Amino acid sequence: MPAVADALTQLKERFARITDLERISRVLSWDQQTMMPPAGWRHRGEHLATVRRIHHETLTADEIGRLLDEVGELDPESDDGAFVRLARRDYEKAVKVPTELRAEMTLTATEARTIWVKARAESNFELFRPALERTYDLRSQYIDCFDPIEEPYDILLDDFEPDTTTASVTEVFAELKAELLPLIAELKDEEVDDSFLTGTFPIDAQERLAKEVVALFGFRTDTWRLDPTEHPFASGAGVDDIRITTHYDPETMKSFFSTMHEYGHGLYSHQLPRHLERLPIGGPCSLGIHESQSRMWENLVGRSRPFWEFFYPRAQEAFPEQLRGVELDGFLAGINRVKPSLIRIKADEVTYGMHVILRFELEQDIIHGRVAVPDLPEVWNERMHEYLGVDVPNDAQGVLQDTHWASGSIGYFSTYLLGTVMSVQIWQKIVEDVPDLEEQIERGDFAALRAWLGEHVHSLGRKFPPQETLRRATGSTIDPKPYIAYLRAKYGAGVAA
Repeated sequence: MPAVADALTQLKERFARITDLERISRVLSWDQQTMMPPAGWRHRGEHLATVRRIHHETLTADEIGRLLDEVGELDPESDDGAFVRLARRDYEKAVKVPTELRAEMTLTATEARTIWVKARAESNFELFRPALERTYDLRSQYIDCFDPIEEPYDILLDDFEPDTTTASVTEVFAELKAELLPLIAELKDEEVDDSFLTGTFPIDAQERLAKEVVALFGFRTDTWRLDPTEHPFASGAGVDDIRITTHYDPETMKSFFSTMHEYGHGLYSHQLPRHLERLPIGGPCSLGIHESQSRMWENLVGRSRPFWEFFYPRAQEAFPEQLRGVELDGFLAGINRVKPSLIRIKADEVTYGMHVILRFELEQDIIHGRVAVPDLPEVWNERMHEYLGVDVPNDAQGVLQDTHWASGSIGYFSTYLLGTVMSVQIWQKIVEDVPDLEEQIERGDFAALRAWLGEHVHSLGRKFPPQETLRRATGSTIDPKPYIAYLRAKYGAGVAA
């Protein structure tokens, strides 16, 4: 079948160029959030909109459709079959969206993020409100590009967690909510001293410790970067161009956990299949699977006793005044304290889920017209009090704390909690396959952990949908019960470990 083989080759060449354009956008966005002078946002918005326009025109070209027709269906278990399936999915979704709308969404996101940085610094939602209203309006136009469906939020969710419905996420979250709220009520008033986590933590010492921990995990300076930014994220332009970021707060060392979180993202990107990396199949499976990796390194490694048995002396060396007299048991109790708080990325494992559920619900409320954008701060504050019992003192610590809405990532938030749930399922399988994992971590040896993740998760790339990827790695699809059992075992008796 030489005609099919030739069409397949041409299709791969075109999608390699499409991937290159995506990566160019990522590097431009990374630069905007780390290096670019603030006044350059308008130029950067134009750059990104131009790249997005070229990307969209390339992806939606008639020739792509013709080549897909020529290739037809291939063995779904083969790499080529999976590539064609994903190429067809991406093409058929993209052709429904006008190029100019895509470009406008990109330009608006660039401007909105610049405004958000200023609005958060001033704790002024009204400054950000018009940009956010425009962002949601563009997302409504985007939804209208597709055939009407019962749940329009599904269209946004699918951009981040393919083949996943709002109904299925709601079902998982309802089960979690029913367990989390009473567990939070049970644990929130426990007397645990975590005062040593706040104070004066020099940024240069934090930076040295952050670099030390990612080097320990597996960070090569010829392949990776670690830079400061306003809101931590991970990016890069290929398996050998991994760029992670963190945010250093001079008043706490809690940002250390964000660094470990972003390392998990970076490792996933670094260990994707090299022979497929310029094709859709060679990318990450979904944001939920991505977040399972970051939340694993942040919590299942980063808040565990085996890790700190090895690493705590290094933390004491970095912060001798702050950690003087704090024994390991006390430190572990402090970093695992369950205490409802304002900021999602600094939340403990138990309360974290409610931060995500709140955002997931609010996004749907706005899309369905149940909440108007101008009312967001009030509704946000009410639900924070209802779910976590905390009073929000200002917009910066409330509705303005995350960059996602400014970046147009509406539909993303649920993947944090989906990923957290999946991380425990994956971890249980790793422990089953690597019985001495804890002992290895106590020695500061993460090679077996990296290798297992590479073989069973990362190497699959985007070959299978998220739940099939999880099933192949663990033997089951998403199930909140192991996560709930993990929280109960770790925190139910008030013991941090």
